[in-house]
Amino acid sequence: MNFLDMLRAAIERNHSLLCVGLDPEPEKLPTHWRGDASKLLDFCVAIVDATADLVCAFKPQIAYFAAHGAEAQLEKLMAHIRAVAPQVPVILDAKRGDIGSTAEQYAKEAFVRYGADAVTLSPFMGFDSITPYLKYEGKGAFLLCRTSNPGGDDLQAQTLADVEGQPRVFEHIARLAQGPWNTNGQLGLVVGATRPHEIERVRAVAPTLPLLIPGVGAQGGDAVATVRAAQGGPMVINSSRAILYAGSGADFASAARAAAMATRTLLNDAALRR
Repeated sequence: MNFLDMLRAAIERNHSLLCVGLDPEPEKLPTHWRGDASKLLDFCVAIVDATADLVCAFKPQIAYFAAHGAEAQLEKLMAHIRAVAPQVPVILDAKRGDIGSTAEQYAKEAFVRYGADAVTLSPFMGFDSITPYLKYEGKGAFLLCRTSNPGGDDLQAQTLADVEGQPRVFEHIARLAQGPWNTNGQLGLVVGATRPHEIERVRAVAPTLPLLIPGVGAQGGDAVATVRAAQGGPMVINSSRAILYAGSGADFASAARAAAMATRTLLNDAALRR
């Protein structure tokens, strides 16, 4: 089963558009583990076990592990997800973007070392920096397209005067991903939840691609507006902090489950009303 088939099956099986981002910070762990980077795995395992039946994907962020020398914990976390929730795809949030020979090593890291089902990438260096990832049969790649950080306007919102139709940069990325770059049929796009009108524009340009949409929850993205804007194709709506840190006591996992359940319901209700 390739990534897109796996994603669609998880959406249907768990009745969910929700992706839980696994971005553990030692300083925000439950009180009894706070500040202890050796507990990142234990924390994330508890979150996974509490929410695996409520999500369509998990999205571990590699920097939150690498910053603490915890790559071995990330490897064990990926293996745990495959063992307890093999039906749920795992998107490694790495945002890699480099020349082909280096990209080959990053692709190997994502798909061989960590066993991810998909990875996030920066398309800034062009198609040859994406190609090594597409050589892994059945694996997915989400390209940064329209991010929600303020600095995203510096490049993504600029108009390309020399391209037919004079699209903005993010619209051009969406066109390339929907068209000539999607050689393995496994590309998707990352678009931030804080700009639903631009999600709608990306969906119009790339009607069939899965959209990975971070920013619902603590970052302030409107869940209902996001679902309505992304309708028409697969969507993976990510929430991290609002779920991970829903509770700070010994019952943190049950608090995370309650938050995930509430978010899933909100997204499903929005999908029904679209």
